[in-house]
Amino acid sequence: MAKIEEVSRAEDERGGRGRQAYSSPRMNQISPNQAAVPITNQKTVRRRFSISVFPLLFSLHFLLIIILTAFLAIRGFNGGTRRRKFHPLHWFPQLLTSSACASAAALALLIATLHVPSKAPRIIFWLAPCLSVAASVLLLSIDSAGGLATGTLTLFFAIIQSLYGCWVTPRRSHAARILSAALLATVENSAVISAYVIVALLAGLIYSCLWIVGVGAAYETGGRFSGLFVFVLLLSLAWTMQVIKNVVHVAVAHVAYLRFSQGHTFDVQAAFADACTCSAGSICYGSCLVPVLGAVRGLARAMNLVAEDKDEFMFSCAHCYMGVADRLIRFGNRWGFVHVGAHEKGLVQASGDTWEMFDRLGMVRLVDTDLTASCCFLAGVSGGAVCTLVGGSWTLAVDKRLATSVSIYAFLIGYFMTRVAMAWPQACVAAQIVAYAENPQNPRFDSTIVDRIRQLHPPHDAV
Repeated sequence: MAKIEEVSRAEDERGGRGRQAYSSPRMNQISPNQAAVPITNQKTVRRRFSISVFPLLFSLHFLLIIILTAFLAIRGFNGGTRRRKFHPLHWFPQLLTSSACASAAALALLIATLHVPSKAPRIIFWLAPCLSVAASVLLLSIDSAGGLATGTLTLFFAIIQSLYGCWVTPRRSHAARILSAALLATVENSAVISAYVIVALLAGLIYSCLWIVGVGAAYETGGRFSGLFVFVLLLSLAWTMQVIKNVVHVAVAHVAYLRFSQGHTFDVQAAFADACTCSAGSICYGSCLVPVLGAVRGLARAMNLVAEDKDEFMFSCAHCYMGVADRLIRFGNRWGFVHVGAHEKGLVQASGDTWEMFDRLGMVRLVDTDLTASCCFLAGVSGGAVCTLVGGSWTLAVDKRLATSVSIYAFLIGYFMTRVAMAWPQACVAAQIVAYAENPQNPRFDSTIVDRIRQLHPPHDAV
């Protein structure tokens, strides 16, 4: 027995500080008759691999982007190519101003959400399509093939947003209730979290300035490889901004989760430190995996909704596709980031554990109909549209030839910067729902989630 206790104690020490402090009961306990040490060593090796490799890949990618940007900038400022010359004054002032506007818009939307969470969903669902229409008018006024195509798509997207906003009107009251209740978990730490969110926005702003230099030089002087250079830089922008956003998401979710589940007030500085160190591996590869799997499942849900009971051939694969998407979402979802921060799990394990809880408690429909992600997405669209109006109108007056490209790049910067700020409310809602799934009898929860579950699963639907 003494030997078994020593092995068990050694396992706990290797498990890490996060599991010692605030971990849920351990799953897959190893009996004394099993080979505990080899299995534990395999898990430790896999975890250390993910922790070290993905942050290393992210750092390597960042270094390569800096080298590529320096090469393109030097080439551009030295005269560019024979066919195209670099005009930095037609790029940098507009996009740099758009980046500053992105930071201001992100903070404005965050402050509005924090101070009036009961009205935030309605404001965002009206603001996004209105600003999208304004951006489409600007793009159509450029009077070019690219501007016409982009403006038409933007106008169509604005109509889709309006229709979606009307369709989800009955759900907005629940979204406002759950958002108001979720943000209460971070009220005591709001000043400190605000400081870290500002730091995250500054990091995004600095990277955006670097990215603007690279994408401007690549677009005008990249030659026959300009499309490839721009594509690589766009991937880098998406990954880097997602990493910054998910650092905020994991840290804030850590604080909110412990408040909901155990009533503890966790140190915000320690939460952000853990997110940047212990959880860095999961954040880096989760920033690539979660958006892709989320988009796949979102498309599957849309197809399934359109198909419903139709038997047409074009909808015959909708249910099969939905089944595949339901399996894939267990390998990476935004709800898993809560356990990544709170229990220092890997993202795949955390995503599987949380989705299993949702499935067991009949909460899958609840999380699917949650509007928090839609609100944050449309907030990003609003921030991007503001930047498009600022950068695109300026460029239209300076150099009409570049107006469409500058408008698109300004939109992307504004979108990602706003998503960084809106990671705070999204993390609070995720932490609240995951904590409820772990212990529905927790007295710290009000009736918001229970009422919504009863609404989605009325008594006559029960089996």
